[in-house]
Amino acid sequence: MDTNRARAVVTAGLRGLALALISLYGSLVLFVLTLVSLVLVPVGLGLITTPWVLAGVRAHADRRRLLAVQWCEVRIPPAYRPVPSGARPWTRTFRLLGDPATWRDLRWLPVDMTAGFVTALVPAALVFYPLEGFALALGLWRVFTDGSYVGWWYGFVPVSGQGSALLAGLLGVALLVASHFLTPALLRVHFLLTRSLLAPGKGELAARVRVLTETRRDAVDSSAAELRRIERDLHDGAQARLVAMGMDLGTIEALIEKNPAKAKELLTRARQSSAEALGELRDLVRGIHPPVLAERGLGDAVRALALRMPVPTEVGVDFGGGRADAPVESAAYFAVSEVLTNAVKHSGSDRMWVDMRHAEGLLRISVTDNGGGGAVVGAGSGLSGVERRLGTFDGVLAVSSPAGGPTRVTMEIPCALS
Repeated sequence: MDTNRARAVVTAGLRGLALALISLYGSLVLFVLTLVSLVLVPVGLGLITTPWVLAGVRAHADRRRLLAVQWCEVRIPPAYRPVPSGARPWTRTFRLLGDPATWRDLRWLPVDMTAGFVTALVPAALVFYPLEGFALALGLWRVFTDGSYVGWWYGFVPVSGQGSALLAGLLGVALLVASHFLTPALLRVHFLLTRSLLAPGKGELAARVRVLTETRRDAVDSSAAELRRIERDLHDGAQARLVAMGMDLGTIEALIEKNPAKAKELLTRARQSSAEALGELRDLVRGIHPPVLAERGLGDAVRALALRMPVPTEVGVDFGGGRADAPVESAAYFAVSEVLTNAVKHSGSDRMWVDMRHAEGLLRISVTDNGGGGAVVGAGSGLSGVERRLGTFDGVLAVSSPAGGPTRVTMEIPCALS
């Protein structure tokens, strides 16, 4: 057995032993806690404990996914539906229980603490169980018997003396040789079993494709509407002013010698029209993609947006110095802009707060105002457009707006920072 192969076999055995302990005790504890928490849901206590317990189950499953990739290159894609961090306990509980991935995790736990434990223990046993056979052959058998009776069993070999102890040693050699060929493959079997239980099924993948199709259609419709808006703004605004300015310049050319005073008046008007056209073009460009967003990032762009709001707006940003991809930043910026604009128009608030953070692979943004409340998603509200915009990036939107306020709109977009 070459050195590299021996190292790989021993490493696989150690990993199998660690997985066996994690599978047995970790999955058992989480399974019991989940059952107790679900039983307590009808009495209300479970509404508080269930999100925490299920978060632990997801972390346990995600850790197994990570080990599967790192140790055996077995990829197990997660398919959890995001849950807004600002949602109320009962909302989080029922959103989690309504996620098919949650029930896959719960079905996996009892399998992991039984079959998963066995499939992890076997590769470890192939590596380390032969050591017992060698120890028996070298004289450890005398601890268990004086040679007159069977004092120990090693596998299927009854050890009652030196002869049977040597047979135990030969069995240990056979197991050690088998471990050379089988241990890494058997460890992979454990992760393949895990994948068979945690990976999303065909029906769920079909639903995922359907959601992606709908969000793509919404994105195409939004892009088409945006193009129509740009065309309309150009036609009714800057283009009309530029045409009028061209006509004024033509008139100025004809009057400059005959009526200098009138030509000077028209020249002043043309200069004013050019300034207004330039301002409209700048506003139009800012509406497409604000320069500060491209140059300084989402945090500074939202701060600049807050300064233009007629209501005092505080902005808190914690991105750890990173930036999201440009499409995500753009979607988040215009979503915040739409929510703030809606709050100014409809809430009657005199103060607003924006909090933006990145944690656990999610960009979390909350917009809060101290207005009268009553905001809802749907029925043609601006928040429906925000929800569609976020849906293009697998984002979610949650609204808490009781009568009398305050209103809190929470947005989450899965993304990584660079």
